[in-house]
Amino acid sequence: MLHFDSAPLRVLYLGGTGTISTSCVGLSVASGQHTTVLNRGKRETPSGTEALVADVADEASLTSALGDRTFDAVVNFVSYDADDARRKAAFFASRTRQYVHISSASIYSKPVWQTPITESTPVGPNPPLPYATAKWEAEQALRDLPVTIVRPSHTYDDRNPPLPGGWATVERIARGEEIPVHGDGTSLWTLTHAEDFAQGLVGLLGNPRAVGETFNITGSDIYTWDQIYTIVAEALGVEARLVHVASEMFPLIAPEWFWSGDAVGDIGHSAVFDTTKIRTFVPGFAPKLTFHRAAARMMAHRPAKIADNDETDAVLDRIVAAYHAARDVFTKAAA
Repeated sequence: MLHFDSAPLRVLYLGGTGTISTSCVGLSVASGQHTTVLNRGKRETPSGTEALVADVADEASLTSALGDRTFDAVVNFVSYDADDARRKAAFFASRTRQYVHISSASIYSKPVWQTPITESTPVGPNPPLPYATAKWEAEQALRDLPVTIVRPSHTYDDRNPPLPGGWATVERIARGEEIPVHGDGTSLWTLTHAEDFAQGLVGLLGNPRAVGETFNITGSDIYTWDQIYTIVAEALGVEARLVHVASEMFPLIAPEWFWSGDAVGDIGHSAVFDTTKIRTFVPGFAPKLTFHRAAARMMAHRPAKIADNDETDAVLDRIVAAYHAARDVFTKAAA
């Protein structure tokens, strides 16, 4: 049986270098926790961490890297389906007192019939968005196990702007080109900077009362999608040129694009969250970074070269062209 004592909390992160997890690891270190990061070693881990290299999908590789070590808390950012979630929870059952599974708020059934969304809001499969369905199935596999489940919503950091298409879309805005926005641009959306998310997650670590509980960890930064794009444009010193495309059209025009399924299955619906529970368990949880501030900081340091820029541009061009083609048809019909 593992017990917490007065020594620094020993925390193991599986992953630890992603959009959300990097900030969590950094705050764990800053909080004085002995922080270990285990992944394939392809990215540099944050300063102050112990780095272990292993294939997190391979139990033999995990065993070789960890030996008989135990941890006060294990945080898994890298399980995306039921089988893997079940295997990881079983593997770490004897190695930690608190196992934390990072799920997703995209598992809440759409449309949501009542807001704000609480932890007891119905969840279920999401056919337009396989990612969300896999996350829901992973939670189902853990339903009867003593784990802490965390559901982030749309979380971003300074390296990853929260726009469909990411930096490629930012550059398109900077060039003054048209940006397709799903629906009429007025659905409400919650954005959370990873630094703020980290407050909630790290605050749960080492709390035995959190075992067996589920938490929404989001900020209170709520905008329409038109506002989100406009804030980015203002940070760039340009005007946003937005065209509104029915959400259902995105999968028809660009079925291969991840965000097309998202337009129907997730971001096309309003998402406002109740964070009473995380604030109760972590009284110090107080998100500080509004998107206005974060966007200004982000745009001041945007990268010079954008990966996959041409591919994303081609998708966005196709959607914008379809919008204008449809508009021309209706304009002629109405004449």
